[in-house]
Amino acid sequence: MYLTLMNTIYLLGAALFLLVIILVIAFFVVRKWILSIKAEKHKESSDVNVGIFHPYANAGGGGERVLWCAVRALQAKYDNVRIIIYSGDIEVAPNTIITRAKKVFNIEVDEEKTSIVYLKKRYLVEAKRYNYFTLLCQSIGSMVLGFEALRKFPPDVFIDTMGYAFTYPIFKFIGECKIGCYVHYPTISTDMLKRVQSRTLSHNNRRMVARNPFLTWIKLAYYKIFAKVYGKVGRCADTIMVNSSWTEGHIEDLWDCQFKTHRVFPPCEVGHLKTLKYTGNDDEKMIIMSIGQFRPEKDHPLQLQAMYELRTLLSQNEELWEKLQLLIVGSCRNEEDEELLKNMQDLSKHLSLENNVEFRVNVPYKELIELYQSAKIGIHTMWNEHFGIGVVECMAAGLIMVAHRSGGPDMDIVETSEGSQNGYLATDAVEYANCILHILCNSDEQNEAIKHAARASSERFSEKEFEKNFLRAVSPLFKLETN
Repeated sequence: MYLTLMNTIYLLGAALFLLVIILVIAFFVVRKWILSIKAEKHKESSDVNVGIFHPYANAGGGGERVLWCAVRALQAKYDNVRIIIYSGDIEVAPNTIITRAKKVFNIEVDEEKTSIVYLKKRYLVEAKRYNYFTLLCQSIGSMVLGFEALRKFPPDVFIDTMGYAFTYPIFKFIGECKIGCYVHYPTISTDMLKRVQSRTLSHNNRRMVARNPFLTWIKLAYYKIFAKVYGKVGRCADTIMVNSSWTEGHIEDLWDCQFKTHRVFPPCEVGHLKTLKYTGNDDEKMIIMSIGQFRPEKDHPLQLQAMYELRTLLSQNEELWEKLQLLIVGSCRNEEDEELLKNMQDLSKHLSLENNVEFRVNVPYKELIELYQSAKIGIHTMWNEHFGIGVVECMAAGLIMVAHRSGGPDMDIVETSEGSQNGYLATDAVEYANCILHILCNSDEQNEAIKHAARASSERFSEKEFEKNFLRAVSPLFKLETN
């Protein structure tokens, strides 16, 4: 019995040792293969190849504005840089993706120095594929997707602009790349841990888990282990950019990387927006405008609930209520987003708000400008929004903003103190409704003072400021390559 047990342990140990040897050999073989591909690329051109990992490059959100502003800034700064964008939009032609950037963001890049490398395994990072352990599965999926990108075009410099930190070790240790990243939102945060610990129901903490103490304990343990690994892979980056004070605090806490972290506010199209004037609309409606991608975390249902509460507050003023309209403008990236949009439309009917709510999807830049000019109030409801590009752009366009009292809007953008107020903050539907009512009841002078302060403060978040700070943060990645 004893000998049998010892033999079993010996065999398991030998098998484990053999597996480690095989993995080490495989690592060096794959690494040699990737570096040979990289050498071949340099034979074709002496340019510095900069790979930017952005699987949703053809989407129309704030993250994509960061991508295209970064491309434009790098091309303007460095003559010998070739940009390779890793995108999963396999059904869209390269020139169409670049044209869309011009159409949606009014950003032009050098097409001859910009290449699109298509990734066929983008589905591996989509949350809808994973009912359980979504963060872990998406992270493993991102590693597979990252290896596909590295195999197809190994760059000299790798910059992740979507927050896929688990790709960094692959590019660093196999591709021998310098690593830069722009973090919009930490994959996991202490706030998420607190929500699970307090058993609060949310889009990433299901009712089944929130109501069960044992499942809550399991999820907490899973989150804590994941956070440790997330910190390890994040530290592989040579330079780290974060988009707000809120994100900076969480990344420094999780990654322990204070000395290579730079706060770089995302680019907001404020120059032209600040010149816009209110033109009204044909229906003489008082428009409350929301702008943002149709994603669960944006919490669009809270906007509809706020309108429902506002109708109650205006029960004695039916004429004013009939003039109010919530205009929800956003983009859809995939079927999951489209399903969410349909659910929103159904909810507006359920709350009997269909006459006071309108949805606009994937609108071109020119139409978006016209919509800004037709609105007076802006609304943004995401809890712990990492920054809030939509908030800044609404403020620059002259809308009086009501944003969530958390994250970037609370820490970096909206000021509510008397004398320097540039907007409003709220946390639930009743507070949002009261803030909107307050704006409606303000004198013209009071609202003009808020609008003026908002437009003045938005200059801190211009594309020019972003490009200057972005280039300063990534400069260490190019010191040797550009000599």
